[in-house]
Amino acid sequence: MRKTRIFIVDDHPLVSEGLYNILNREDHIEVIGSAIHAKEALGFLKSQQPDIVFLDINLPDISGIELCKKIKQEYPNIKCIALSTFSESSYISRMIENGASGYLLKNSSKEEILNAIQQVEQGGLYLNVSMETLSKGQNKIPFITRREKEVLQCIADGLTNQQIGDKLFVSVTTINTHRKNLLTKFEVNNTAALIKLAIQHQLI
Repeated sequence: MRKTRIFIVDDHPLVSEGLYNILNREDHIEVIGSAIHAKEALGFLKSQQPDIVFLDINLPDISGIELCKKIKQEYPNIKCIALSTFSESSYISRMIENGASGYLLKNSSKEEILNAIQQVEQGGLYLNVSMETLSKGQNKIPFITRREKEVLQCIADGLTNQQIGDKLFVSVTTINTHRKNLLTKFEVNNTAALIKLAIQHQLI
């Protein structure tokens, strides 16, 4: 029987190793590799093409949302399943818009992961977040972490990524990731729109 070939893109070793241990115990599944960066993943896909790619939404270089779009543009036959700790509709809808066939929360059970693979392989769409979450209105205030709120305030104060990083004692790359996450959560394309919505929601 032909095995389903899986590739994992996640910058947390525990997640990758956990998925690997779950999936490689299945007779019909083979994990053919993993990557922690989008660039590394795209390089791998040039030589080997899996059936399904599990994509972490938060990656060090570009977001999993952007990587999903790139993969679907270059390799339309590869199915993508998002892995995330976020259940906000903005993440889910953007992943689906960019071609993802599934969306799994990182606390998913083994059964949910295997069900997702089976359903996606058959051409279906698998979400283990409620459709109520997905259909909630645009006016809902997005949930942001304490650190994201700190970054948001710094952006509103006109600080650059470098200045924010220096102030919060983290790297510019980390600040850039927070900035991208904020744009995604608020479903806006630029900083001006982000600040405007944050003020409307009295977050700053």
